[in-house]
Amino acid sequence: MKKEIILGVTGSIAIYKSLDLISLLKEKKFNVTVIMTKEAQKFVKPLAFQTISENLVYTEMFIPPKEIDPLHVRLAEKADLVLICPATANIIGKIAQGICDDLLTCTVFSTKSPVIFCPAMNENMYKNKIVQENILKLKKFGYKFIEPVKGRLACGKIGIGHLAPLPKIVEEVIRTLK
Repeated sequence: MKKEIILGVTGSIAIYKSLDLISLLKEKKFNVTVIMTKEAQKFVKPLAFQTISENLVYTEMFIPPKEIDPLHVRLAEKADLVLICPATANIIGKIAQGICDDLLTCTVFSTKSPVIFCPAMNENMYKNKIVQENILKLKKFGYKFIEPVKGRLACGKIGIGHLAPLPKIVEEVIRTLK
């Protein structure tokens, strides 16, 4: 049986790399179900993720129910792993502070599966003391992070905050699921 990855995508310019990540994960025989935040949808339309993943893409928490179980609980229970890629300072902060106000955050708080964050943001944001404190807090609770690397950022500068290489992310997913 294929392992199920819930891929949470958030509003970062690095979101386009998540499409290639899905392809790499599917090559490794993972099933990928995507949850998009409303900010993510400003960068890429759900149809792109649906086409690549070959699964429904979830964007709303409060859709008319087709089943008795709440959607976030159903997604959390079917997940073997939740991967948030790209992970913005916003999503890291919300989860670190216990904020559950959308489908992705509620799914994270409902799952018993491992959760991996792949931060991608401006270097100043990534190095911000509050962001670093939030990351440390989440690590203490057992959440995993695949740290960003030095690379070209959306602002045009070179710095830390560039999404980790996709093969490294896939390797960590495989290692975590063994």
